[in-house]
Amino acid sequence: MQPHRNGNLSVMPLQEFVLEGFEGGPPTQALLFALFLALYVVAVLGNLTMIVLITLDARLHSPMYFFLKNLSFLDLCYSSVIAPKALANFLSSSKVITFEGCATQFFFFSLLVTTEGFLLAVMAYDRFMAICSPLCYPISMRPLVCACLVLSCYCGGCLNSILQTSFTFSLPFCSSNHINHFFCDVPPMLKLACADTTINELVMFGICGLIIVGTTLVVLISYGYITGTILRMRSGGGRHKLFSTCGSHMTAVSLFYGTVFVMYAQPGAVQSMEQGKVVSVFYTLVIPMLNPLIYSLRNKDVKDALQRLGQKHTAT
Repeated sequence: MQPHRNGNLSVMPLQEFVLEGFEGGPPTQALLFALFLALYVVAVLGNLTMIVLITLDARLHSPMYFFLKNLSFLDLCYSSVIAPKALANFLSSSKVITFEGCATQFFFFSLLVTTEGFLLAVMAYDRFMAICSPLCYPISMRPLVCACLVLSCYCGGCLNSILQTSFTFSLPFCSSNHINHFFCDVPPMLKLACADTTINELVMFGICGLIIVGTTLVVLISYGYITGTILRMRSGGGRHKLFSTCGSHMTAVSLFYGTVFVMYAQPGAVQSMEQGKVVSVFYTLVIPMLNPLIYSLRNKDVKDALQRLGQKHTAT
């Protein structure tokens, strides 16, 4: 029997975990339930609206909006992996999740979040090709290429998710089955392990750091060339439109990569669970809620498409 790091020799196979979530009595839990529900409903409605709008409006059938539709799909899915269980736990006294359910939740969350990180880099590359090589753009970003790029994002996300899930859930867990979080994530899971988690932490920081640095470099290099091209343009109106479109993407990139870096790509993340909970709320619910607003409020094409859809609905 392997000893616990704190000296407790009691190790038992766990069949279920308890998601402790946030501290506080029934009034606090009710307030958190209302907050999570509001964020989740807005995120679902916003992302569904973007998906339907881009699908129905022929003027938005371009590579940029194809990627944006996939971004909305990812935001919709990974917030739905987390929010329903969290909402149920706010109203429950047990807050239990099975071992298999915990592993499944983490697998899909890791898959979808990693895929989104890769997709944001692909979207930056798409803008680079559209602005810096407009003559080659229709060939370079033809539908088959776009589909392959999105598929490669999912493959990268799946590979990372398999590695993270297998490394984490193959650990021996101690008799304490209380996860100090509102969903199954690596940092709080490592706290329950009875074995040395140095390898797991190195894998998490290494892979996440590599993904974040690699995708950030793609974004920065792409936007470096884009900025130079835009500044050389003579048309002030053209510069304003391109800066507005690219500004929406840079805002989404900054929010996503910043919060993921704080949580996974720096060693202090594993030690600060309370900070981790707040950061996790931001990237599991707030960012999926904000992305449709960012891309719709600062994008004239999307606003025009919304108006056309509204006019069509009132006419019928």
